[in-house]
Amino acid sequence: MEPDVSASDAEILEPLRRTTWRFYVLLAGLAAVVGWGVYAYSWQLREGLSVTGLTDRVSWGVYISNFVFFIGISHAGTLISAILRVTRAEWRRPITRMAESITVMAIVVGAGFPLIDLGRPDRLMNVFFYGRLESAILWDFISIFTYLTGSLLYLLLPLIPDLAVVRRSVALGRFRSFLYTRLGGRWTGSAVQKRSLEKSIGLMAVIIIPVAISVHTVVSWIFGMTLRVGWHSAIFGVYFVGGAIFSGIATILIAMAVFRRVYHLEKYITPLHFRNLGALLLVLDLVMIYFTLSEYLTATYGAETRDVAWVRILSTGPYAILFWGMLLGGLVLPAFLLVFRRGIAGIVVAAILVDVAMWMERFLIVVPTMMTPQMAFTWNLYTPTWIEWSITAAAIAGFALLYALFSKLFPIVSIWEIQEQPAPAAEPAATEQEAVA
Repeated sequence: MEPDVSASDAEILEPLRRTTWRFYVLLAGLAAVVGWGVYAYSWQLREGLSVTGLTDRVSWGVYISNFVFFIGISHAGTLISAILRVTRAEWRRPITRMAESITVMAIVVGAGFPLIDLGRPDRLMNVFFYGRLESAILWDFISIFTYLTGSLLYLLLPLIPDLAVVRRSVALGRFRSFLYTRLGGRWTGSAVQKRSLEKSIGLMAVIIIPVAISVHTVVSWIFGMTLRVGWHSAIFGVYFVGGAIFSGIATILIAMAVFRRVYHLEKYITPLHFRNLGALLLVLDLVMIYFTLSEYLTATYGAETRDVAWVRILSTGPYAILFWGMLLGGLVLPAFLLVFRRGIAGIVVAAILVDVAMWMERFLIVVPTMMTPQMAFTWNLYTPTWIEWSITAAAIAGFALLYALFSKLFPIVSIWEIQEQPAPAAEPAATEQEAVA
C-alpha cells in the first residue's frame, strides 16, 4: 500500500500545493541576476579572458575560488547525510533531503567554473582526448563526474516513496504528473519494496562517503602537487576535506533556517537540529583553526624567503583584510558564538560567517600564491573585474534558484522518513522564544 499523509504532516506538502506571489518575485529576481551573469559571460566569450583581471602570472582567480567553494559545500549532503545515516542518528530524518539536494545543486554550479575559466570551452574535450593520466586535472574531471552521478542516485532513492504520496495528495499538472511517474516508478510501499529501498540507500550511503572524500582530496591535489609556495603541502588533502565539511554544515544550517521560516516547518526542524549541527560546526571550527595555525606557523617558523614573502602578502599585503577577516570573523568569532549562544539565531549567524569566511579562504589559497614571485620578478596584483563578479553573483543566484525550484517540485522534508522515525524521549519544556534567543 502507498504511504499516506496524515493531517499533521500535510504542512510538508503545502509548498507544492500553493505558490504565493512572493515566490514568483523571488524567482524573477534570481533569474535576472542569472541573466546578467549570462550576458557577462557572453562578453567574455566574445572578447576573451582579457576582459577579466587574470594575467599570465595570476592565471587563476575568482573562478577557481568559486569552483573550490561550491565543490566544498556540496559535501553538505552526501557526506553529512550519509554519515548520519550510517551512524543511525534518528534526529537527522527531517534535514536529510535538504542536505542531499544541496549537494547536487552545488556540484552542478561549481562544475561550470573550470569551463568558464578555460576561456575556450570548445577545447574541453581535449582534456579527455589528449589528457595524461598523470594529470591531477584529469583526475578531477573524472572524480567530479562520478560524484555527481552518485549524488543524483543518493538524492533520488529516498525521493521514491514521497513521489507516490505527492501523486495521490496533490493536484498535478501534466509536467509534474509525468515527472513523478517517471521518477517514482511503480512504488506501492510493499514490505519487499521497503526492504530493497533501505538496502539501496544504505549501500549508497556507504559508497558515497569515500567518493565525497576523494573528490575534495583530488581538488586539493591540483594545488598540492604543484611546486608553488603556499600550495605544495601534504596537509592540503585533509585541510580541504575538513573545510568542505565545515562549509557544508554551515550551508545546511542556513537552508534549515530559511525553509523553517518560509515554509513554516517549525514542527519538523526543531531547535534540537540546530543544536546538534551547531555542535558539529563547532568541532569542525576547532579543527579548521588547528589546520590553519599549523599551515601558517610552519611556513613562518621555517623562515624560507619565499614562504615569508607569501605569509607577508597574506597578513600585511593587499588582501590583509580578507586574511584577518577570515581568521577572526570566520573562525574565532563563530567559535565564541557556538560556545556561548545556544539559540537558533546565534547558530545561524555563526553559519553565515563561516560560509563567507570559507569563500575568503578559497580566494586566499588561489590568488596570493599565484602573486608570489617564483623567480626574480616583480609582484603582480590581481583585481577581479565586473565580468568576474557578475558571473560569481549569477552562480550564487543560480544555486538559490535551483534550490527554490526543487523545494516547489519535491517535498523538502522526507515524509516517509518522518513517519518511520521512533518516538522521541520527553524533553524539558522550552518555549520558542527561549530556543531562538
